[in-house]
Amino acid sequence: MSDTIKEIQQKAARFRDERNWKQFHNPKDLAISISLEAAELLEVFQWSGADLEVPEKLDKVREELADVMLYCLLLADATGLDAAQIMTEKLEANARKYPVEKAYGTAKKYTEL
Repeated sequence: MSDTIKEIQQKAARFRDERNWKQFHNPKDLAISISLEAAELLEVFQWSGADLEVPEKLDKVREELADVMLYCLLLADATGLDAAQIMTEKLEANARKYPVEKAYGTAKKYTEL
């Protein structure tokens, strides 16, 4: 069974706290770290041509994606936000903006539907 988002957030915070890194984990620096790790994830796909999935680089995708998600959880922790709650709320908001009957099969932005 997989850990819940809350359990992973607690593990990430524990890892951070065991190393006395909380002093460096302010919201600004965590947001910067998310952006930097997202750029590393994007780099995996650089120069991949028509290959949109780069299956031979899946291990690197896995590693960089985990970094992005862990920093996101640490930012939620630093700002006192419940990661599961804010993601659920965002999905609900997106469902209202992109109703299936209008958004199915289209990449249009909600303002164009």
